[in-house]
Amino acid sequence: MKPGRTKTTLYAIANRVKMGKKVEKSLKEKNQSAVSQDEDDPNKTPEPYNCTGNFQADFTELCKRNNMAVIPPVVHRARPPTSQSQVESSKPEKGKEKGKTSAQQQQSEAEPDPELLEGEPVEQPPKTFVLKEKFEYFKPSVQVEMENYDKPDTVTEIFIRGWKIDETMMATFAQCWPVMEKLHTINLWNTGLAGETLTMMANCIPNIVNLRTLIVDGNCVEAENWHELISEESPLQNLSLRHCGITDKGAQSLGTAIGSVKKVNMKLISLNLAGNMIGDLGAEHIAMGLRMNRTLMSLSLASNQIKDKGAIKLGEVLSRFPLSHEEVVERRKQFSEKGSPDRNKSPPPSRRADSKDRPGSVRSSSHADKDKKAGKPSGKKKDGKGGKDAKEEEKHDKTKGGKKEKEEKGGQKKDKGSSVGGRSSGASIAADTKTAGKGKGKGKDKGKGPAVQEVEDAGASDFVNPLTDAADFIDGQLLVAGNRVLINLNLSRNCIGEHGLAALLKAMQYQTTLTHDSKSSGTGLMRIGVYKNKVSTDSEVLAKLTEFMMPKDPFYKPPPQTPDGDSNS
Repeated sequence: MKPGRTKTTLYAIANRVKMGKKVEKSLKEKNQSAVSQDEDDPNKTPEPYNCTGNFQADFTELCKRNNMAVIPPVVHRARPPTSQSQVESSKPEKGKEKGKTSAQQQQSEAEPDPELLEGEPVEQPPKTFVLKEKFEYFKPSVQVEMENYDKPDTVTEIFIRGWKIDETMMATFAQCWPVMEKLHTINLWNTGLAGETLTMMANCIPNIVNLRTLIVDGNCVEAENWHELISEESPLQNLSLRHCGITDKGAQSLGTAIGSVKKVNMKLISLNLAGNMIGDLGAEHIAMGLRMNRTLMSLSLASNQIKDKGAIKLGEVLSRFPLSHEEVVERRKQFSEKGSPDRNKSPPPSRRADSKDRPGSVRSSSHADKDKKAGKPSGKKKDGKGGKDAKEEEKHDKTKGGKKEKEEKGGQKKDKGSSVGGRSSGASIAADTKTAGKGKGKGKDKGKGPAVQEVEDAGASDFVNPLTDAADFIDGQLLVAGNRVLINLNLSRNCIGEHGLAALLKAMQYQTTLTHDSKSSGTGLMRIGVYKNKVSTDSEVLAKLTEFMMPKDPFYKPPPQTPDGDSNS
């Protein structure tokens, strides 16, 4: 080969190798860029995160997934230091606690005495607080109380104070809270809740099984949809809505949620509405809710705008109140359901065998008469039986017909008795169980099933409708005994005058008479706060009410009797 050709061939081969390397590099770069694009693609939906119950880890991960610029840290809530007397009184039970106390004693012993500076001792800072950096105390954080600080999944209480919770943050909480099995208290103070975030929290609350206390003080919501927090599915027992700017509009929705003719809240025990703008109309709506409610035990309406009209309505619901038209209709409905539990049931198939228009008793008697008149001779001709057999059959049919007539008469008496009232309903149910159990073999077992189920269903619901209580018909109105379950009512710092206090005093006296006569359920009001109203401290009505309620207060301690007073008496 010529030297020129060899050079060209070598040059071509070298170019090909270079091109191949360039192609490989470009392919690698393309693959790497494609992988990085897949990783950094914001439109790609990440896999859903399943919360584990570890609040700190779940909250931090969900905040990262929501691309939050600042993630509030989860910190332990600060506790006041224990005094030396408490430390000495609490003896360690386990070896670990003994080791901790001994280490603490060693540290305290190792602390040097205050240094002397120019002959004067230098005072050490007190240990009742912890110093932090500038503005760190005011940064957003989620404070938690834990049952066991060594186990992160034992958070029992959550405290959030002084920073706004928007919809994104509330959605994060709504995903974390239902998985926390130990959580029983949520405290959101001055967190800038709005109507939408309040609805999101209300939808989340039924999923938090062990939640019992909710405190949302200092949140003014324009929509005033606070009633969503105490729906029928809500497990809340204690609700605090202090200084939330609640007006008569919000009080109306809360009163309807507490209790109405159609539905009643069966779980809420304590409701705090202090420091709002509730007037007489709002107090009247809350009193309407107390008419049907027999679960709420403590109600605070302190520092509101309630006057005499509102106090009179509250006193009326605590003593006795006239039923409205809707309540009278519901009362009759309750009594009709109690008196005739089988009214809406279809009759047994034996009674509707022949006719659809006539009742079973008439149908059975006419059918028996037809059989007596026309049916028997034809039977003789067809079968060709002798006189003895025919006579025996007639006797047998007569005895059957007599038994049927007796049963039908007894059934008519039962129907009459069941329509009178609730007393005879138990007897009718017992009679039905007996008649249902008279079958043979399998029929006997079948007859017992529905009767037993009815008795279980009757005892399943412990709630007694207040409308079914004894009533008095006075001046064309039906009066029913009022609420006896409420034991604490705070009406301090309102605008109640002499007439309102007189109505409350009258209600307390009426409650006492009913309690002595054993005609009511519950102890009645035990504490009432009426201080700092539009009544002078020298008012006779105020003095009477205070003196009347003082022995009822469970925290009241009568003054000790002196021996001189005992001897004189």
